[in-house]
Formats: sequence, C-alpha cells, structure tokens
Amino acid sequence: MKLNALVAALLPLACISLSRPALADLNVGITLSATGPAASLGIPEKNTVALLPASIGGQKVNYIVLDDASDTTAAVKNAKKLIGEHKVDLIIGSTTTPNSLAMIDTVAEAETPMIAMAASARIVEPMDEKRKWVFKTPQNDAQMSTAIVEHMTSNNVKTVAYIGFADAYGEGWYGEFAKVAEVRKLALVGNERFNRADTSVTGQVLKLLAAKPDAILIGAAGTPAALPQKALRERGYKGPIYQTHGVANNDFLRVGGKEVEGTLLPSGPVLVAAQLPNDNPVKKSAVEYVGKYEVVHGKGSVTAFGGYAWDAGLLLAQAVPAALKKAQPGSREFRKALRDALEASRNVAGAHGVYNMSAQDHLGLDQRARVMVTIQDGAWKLVK
Repeated sequence: MKLNALVAALLPLACISLSRPALADLNVGITLSATGPAASLGIPEKNTVALLPASIGGQKVNYIVLDDASDTTAAVKNAKKLIGEHKVDLIIGSTTTPNSLAMIDTVAEAETPMIAMAASARIVEPMDEKRKWVFKTPQNDAQMSTAIVEHMTSNNVKTVAYIGFADAYGEGWYGEFAKVAEVRKLALVGNERFNRADTSVTGQVLKLLAAKPDAILIGAAGTPAALPQKALRERGYKGPIYQTHGVANNDFLRVGGKEVEGTLLPSGPVLVAAQLPNDNPVKKSAVEYVGKYEVVHGKGSVTAFGGYAWDAGLLLAQAVPAALKKAQPGSREFRKALRDALEASRNVAGAHGVYNMSAQDHLGLDQRARVMVTIQDGAWKLVK
C-alpha cells in the first residue's frame, strides 16, 4: 500500500516533467559572398562565424552557412532555403547591398529577423512593415559620407568627381554624398559608373580627368574598387582619392599595390584598433575581436568586414536571453521576441561602434562608429 501511495504521489510530477518541451537549439542562418566579386568581403565574414558563441543563454547555437557567390538571385534562394528547410530563427547576411535588399521581402514574409552585413541606409530606411524585421551592423553610407566631406572641406577641396558601382551600392553612395556635399558647398563636377566585373574603366576615367576635380571619390567595394584608382594614377591624376569603407580589407591593399598609397577613407574603428586612444569606448571589443581573429588567421589579417559579423554575434548574444523569457527557439513567437529584443539593444559595444537600436533606427550607431584612415606603406593608418 505504501508503494502504491508513493507511485501515486510521484506520477503527477513525472507527467509535468514529460509535458515540458525540450529546449530547442537556436538555429542561425548565414548567407554571405564567399566567392564572386565580393569574395574579399565575404571570406573574413565567413572566417568570423567560427568565433561566434557556441551557446547563448544555455542554448546551443547552430550556424548554417551558405555562399551566395555575390549573386542577388542566389542570396534570395539561400534565404528561402534557410527559412524553409533549416527553420532558422534569424538570418545574418548578406555581404553586399544588392543582395541584402533583395532578401528583405523573403524574411519579412516569413517574420524572421535578419542582421545585414551591408552598408546602404536603404536596407533599414525608411522604416516600414517589411524593414521592421531587418537590422544591420555596417555604418550607413550617409554617416561615412559626412566623414569624407568633413575631411575634404578641412583640406581645401572645392570640386569633386565621383565614380561608383552601377548598382544599389554605387547609387546609394552617390545620393548620400551629393546631399552632404551640397550642404557643405562642394561642387560635384563628374559622375560615372562601372560594373563590379568590369576589367576596364578607361572611358569613365578620361571623363573624370577632363573635369579636373580637386579630389575624386570612388563609390565601390572590395577588390573591384582598385580598378578605377589604378587607372586614375596610371593616367597621371595627382589629387587625393577617397574610397568608401567598402575597401577596408587587405585584398584591396594587395590588388591596389602602390597605386592605392595615400588613399583616404572612413572606416569602423576595428581597422585600426591598436591605434585608438585607450578611452575610446569601442577599443576593448575591437581589440578582443582582432586578437581572436589573428590567432587563427595571422597578424594583420583583420578586415572591417569580419567585424560586421562579429558585431552581429554580439547583438545576438544580448538579444537571445531576453527572447528566451517569452518563447523557445523554432517558434514564431520566439522569432518575434528576438526581433523585439534586437530593437531594444542598448549600449552594445562592438568592434565598429556602440549600438543603440530603436523602433525607427535599426542600425543604432553614432559618430563613435567612424574614423578616417589612410594607406601608408601598405598598411592602414589612423588619421588624427
């Protein structure tokens, strides 16, 4: 009788235990450009995935990494596969602006949050029902345009010519730069385009040279950005050449060689982490990332692009514990809670800046997220 009574007492507890759902793994889908024209950007992002946390809030994290080969159609296909087949709770990617813009409809329809690693402000602006599911870690082209214009006007530049990609990246940069330049009374005297896969820009460069600008801005990213700069120097252009933060990787230095010496560009602080003053709020996280990356890939191997993946991991690490209080991974409720938690991110010190998100700002970076750098003796040098 005593045994029967004990079994009767324990049975409800056993039922309660069995009725509790097992904790599901957190599945994070990643699509990036490990091959194709943007490979020099996507490879350090892919390398950084191995440095992201293996567990968050007691939950195992599975990272499913796909290559979109720098192709917009492939990026959308990857996003659909990650959502439909792998049931991911969040997507990180893609590497480029066109790919990231193309993925917005897919993630919004599936109500799956996404953290882009591409720069254009149009990825998160203007805020609407679709973009409320999208966040990003790279600085906006508008922020970086301001840094470039400030440097130009401080160095007596009066006229500027522009050459950029014939896609959303190049158009976005021209639009933002033109707005800031107009306010600061800089005259734009040239506006040319080229494709990422082009092997010659002779015609465009000759037009730029004919305009005789004080400075030239190249609105491109990765190794293709070296093409117009090399052509300009070979044709005898002596003025300052500015690039965007899209070239902040060592492959650009390798491909550009001596023709990119003296280049000026805005960048996230991670590119010159060791050169930052000790009181810089970004330095601790930036130096930590650099240290972990270089242990695996060698001294001097860090680029700004891997830092965007690192910062996505930091945002995820802060948001997941809050989302777990409301639901479990693998559910619609968890994805919504994760989106809400990302939007509530405050004072997240990353390798590129301090993130403070809001309902209207899904980037959340301020002036602390940018520095001006130059290329000196084949290396990145902080402009003080």
